[in-house]
Amino acid sequence: MKSESVSFPLCAVTLLTLALSQHCAAIRWLAISQTAEHINKTQQCKMLPGLVSSQAQLCRTNLELMQIIVQAAREVKKTCQKAFADMRWNCSSIDAPKYLPDLERGTRESAFVYALSAAAISHTIARACTSGDLKLCTCGPIPGDALEPGHRWGGCADNLHYGLVMGSKFSDAPMKMKKKTGLHPNKLMHLHNSEVGRQALKDALVMKCKCHGVSGSCSIRTCWRGLQDLKEIAQDLKTKYLSATRVKHQPTGTRKQLVPKDIDVRPVRENELVYLQSSPDFCAKNDKMGSIGTQDSNAAIRGAKSFLLISALGGNGWLRLRRLTHSAHCQTLPGAVSEACESDADEAVQQDIERERQLRSDVLRTRLQPIHGESGGALPLQVPLVLLRHL
Repeated sequence: MKSESVSFPLCAVTLLTLALSQHCAAIRWLAISQTAEHINKTQQCKMLPGLVSSQAQLCRTNLELMQIIVQAAREVKKTCQKAFADMRWNCSSIDAPKYLPDLERGTRESAFVYALSAAAISHTIARACTSGDLKLCTCGPIPGDALEPGHRWGGCADNLHYGLVMGSKFSDAPMKMKKKTGLHPNKLMHLHNSEVGRQALKDALVMKCKCHGVSGSCSIRTCWRGLQDLKEIAQDLKTKYLSATRVKHQPTGTRKQLVPKDIDVRPVRENELVYLQSSPDFCAKNDKMGSIGTQDSNAAIRGAKSFLLISALGGNGWLRLRRLTHSAHCQTLPGAVSEACESDADEAVQQDIERERQLRSDVLRTRLQPIHGESGGALPLQVPLVLLRHL
């Protein structure tokens, strides 16, 4: 335990001083989104909240880059909250220091935030190179690929390479601080998910073209490699969030790695998000967990109390849904088995669910379209929250 306490002073000097574990929160650099002043003096670096020593050093040697990183932190907050605006967990964990425990418990939500943060910082830097806001870099390289007739390479490509190099150097710094006991399992998870975010960014580099020609004939197109908007990358990562794999920390020889918790689940892929712990119950309002709850939301059926439970079976690729309410059927999703029951007569369903093996426990969210009751009338319901439990 002593070896891990070394990082405590770094946490204590930040504005985010809530003790959540035995290691400094690696995502706390997002607190610089609250920085109002322009960063143009090296003395300002030590005053920025949430930075570890290597991040502060990068700030002192790259003041111009640091201003772009502040913009990236703001983009993470805005994009995350927009992507999860219709969910019980709405990414408010990023908004205030008291919410930080929700992002450091190795949950599915922290997996998404780390991935988005890694993608956002590299995305913002790459775009800044293109726009000229960052003088340390220029446009990205011109591809050597041959284009079809009427197309030519030109324009100013997003400098993804520079964005990835400098972005990872900054965002991964807290997780690469070595301890005598090696990396904390949460840090292994965070490094993996950060790389997933950067891979999603690489996949978002697409060819963009501009037309030229007389009277808009578009006889010639000038093309370049450009990144999709961050909101599109966030949606891709949200899909990965919904299908994330629960893992555990397992020593392998002299190394440590993350392996699926369920023994019948295939090995973790490099492009999928992973998490270590189940998410809290987001059905109840909990400011400390960043949950707005279900009261006065679309999760309430008019005239009836309803709650949708979804249990993901490890390794076999299908979902099991049930809804606890009167005279209403669950909507069946593609590749899913659904089941309806009365909220006061749930024993049979409970017994059936208990027989299901290796249920994953975590929180997922989904938005359902209006569904029909037994009478054929549409129920005025959209259920944005789905709760997985380890039954």
